[in-house]
Amino acid sequence: MENITDPILEIKNVSISYDQKVTAVKNVSAAVQRNTITAIMGPSGCGKSTLLRAVNRMHELYKNIQVTGEIMLDGVNIMQEQPNAVRRKIGMVFQRPNPFPTMSIYDNVLAGYILNGIHLSKSKKDEIVERNLRNVSLWDEVKGSLTKRGTFLSGGQQQRLCIARSLALQPELLLLDEPTSALDPIATKHVEDLIVKLKDEVTIMIVTHNMSQAMRISDMSMFMYLGELIEYDRTDKMFNDPADERTRAYLTGKMG
Repeated sequence: MENITDPILEIKNVSISYDQKVTAVKNVSAAVQRNTITAIMGPSGCGKSTLLRAVNRMHELYKNIQVTGEIMLDGVNIMQEQPNAVRRKIGMVFQRPNPFPTMSIYDNVLAGYILNGIHLSKSKKDEIVERNLRNVSLWDEVKGSLTKRGTFLSGGQQQRLCIARSLALQPELLLLDEPTSALDPIATKHVEDLIVKLKDEVTIMIVTHNMSQAMRISDMSMFMYLGELIEYDRTDKMFNDPADERTRAYLTGKMG
């Protein structure tokens, strides 16, 4: 594993438990390089989504979840910051597209500003909406329908709208939790191409159960098993020459 000299994110000895008995993530440490795509892989229930959500402080929404350790963004421990402030810097997109159903396409892109009570001029709003819809290659498809609800779009378009919504606040880090698992192959290809294009602007972490997707789009890969981080390396190295037998078993389909 090469030394990461300028990490944007450092996860240090993070453990996450749902109650006294179940520890979902066990003592994970990893550093993430700026402007890269890191895939988090592993069998169902291995803790990958749980770890990703901790980086966005999502677990605070549930009383029984305990998170210990440090998560450093640009050298600052986000565990000691206000969750809403953290979520402005770290965007999140979920498995199923979830545009706000009562909001127009236009307002969906601006939702982060609206929900945080940040007032903008009409020209600034227009600029943010157009820039972010262009960023996700959606502008030409929806520019005549900005007042329609986001839910009127196809599944793949909705997911790109959700990515635009996350990017509108200009986060430093974008977390994607299986963002293509509910999409057909053509929409999946659109979203994958988009993710690769976006890494110039934002560092990306993606949970995926799709190994070929990880190979296609990620620079680095983490393999998790039973809550532990088993291996973390360059994606090409991990797929061609995994260091751990459990990684090899998973990547060759001997472990599900």
